[in-house]
Amino acid sequence: MSTPLFTGTATALVTPFTADGAVDEAAFRRLIDYQIDHGVEALVVLGTTGENPTVTDTERARLVDLAVEQAGGRVPVIVGTGDNDTRRSIAFARQAAAAGADGQLLVGPYYNKPTQDGFRAHVAAVAGAADLPIILYNVPGRTSFNMTAETVLRLAEEVPLVRGIKEASGNLAQITDILAHRPASLAVYAGDDEMALPLAALGADGVVSVIANALPGPFGELVRAALAGDLAAARRRHFALLPAMRACFFETNPIPIKAVLAEMGLIAPELRLPLLPAAEPTRRRVLEAFAPFVHAVA
Repeated sequence: MSTPLFTGTATALVTPFTADGAVDEAAFRRLIDYQIDHGVEALVVLGTTGENPTVTDTERARLVDLAVEQAGGRVPVIVGTGDNDTRRSIAFARQAAAAGADGQLLVGPYYNKPTQDGFRAHVAAVAGAADLPIILYNVPGRTSFNMTAETVLRLAEEVPLVRGIKEASGNLAQITDILAHRPASLAVYAGDDEMALPLAALGADGVVSVIANALPGPFGELVRAALAGDLAAARRRHFALLPAMRACFFETNPIPIKAVLAEMGLIAPELRLPLLPAAEPTRRRVLEAFAPFVHAVA
C-alpha cells in the first residue's frame, strides 16, 4: 500500500503579483510560511488558484524552486503540471521533479476534450516521462472534460504513479463510486472546501483548499476533526466557516481570496488579465463573510 502524499489540508496557493505585474517573491515566501506555521499538511503550487495559465514558463520554474526551497521539507510541495498539450505537461512534470517537488497535480486537459482513452494515454505518457507521483485533478466546470469513476479507477490500477485524485466535479455519486471501489494506493481529496466534511465522512483523505490561503488554522481544524471521526466538532466548524467558504466563489476564484489576503496584508491585491480585482460591492461582501476570522498579519 502506498502512503498518501498528504492527509488533511493542502492549500492551493495563490500566486502573488506586484503592482507592476511581476511575481512577488517575498509575498510568496511569506504566504508559504504562514500556511506551514498554521498547520497545513501540504502545499499546491500553480494550480487553478495560482493563475497558472498566465504564468510564463520562466516564472513557473522560479515559483517551483521558491516553493521547494521555502517549504524546506516541512510539508510536501505538489506542483500543477496539467496542460492540454501532453508534451508541455511532460516538460512541467520533469521540471517539478528536477526541482525536488514531492508530487504533481495533473488536471484534465481543457478545451480539446479528449476521450477517456485519450486521457488515460495522456496520464500514462506523463507518468512514463517523470518519476513524480500524480494526483489527478477533475474539474469539469473549468475544463469541459470529466474523468469518469471508471477512468480514475483504471488509472489507479494501471499507472502506479497515480496516487490520488482531487475531485471537484460536484458529482457526489461519481465521487462515492471512486471511494467505494478505489484500491488502497489511491487517495481521494475534496476539490471544493464545502465538500471536505461530507467526503471525509465517506472516507476521503483530505482536501485541496482555497479558503486555507487565508484561514489555514480554522479550516485545518475542521478537516482534522472530520478525519478523526469527530463529526460533531467538524459540523460546528463547517457551519461557522460556511459563509467564508461560499464567499470564495462570489466571483471567479482566486479573485475573492486574493481580496481577503490583501486585506490581511499578506499580498498585494493584484491579478493578471483577463482576471480583474473584485468589484467593490463584491469585495465588501467577501470581507464581511471573513470578518469573524480575519486579522491583519503584516
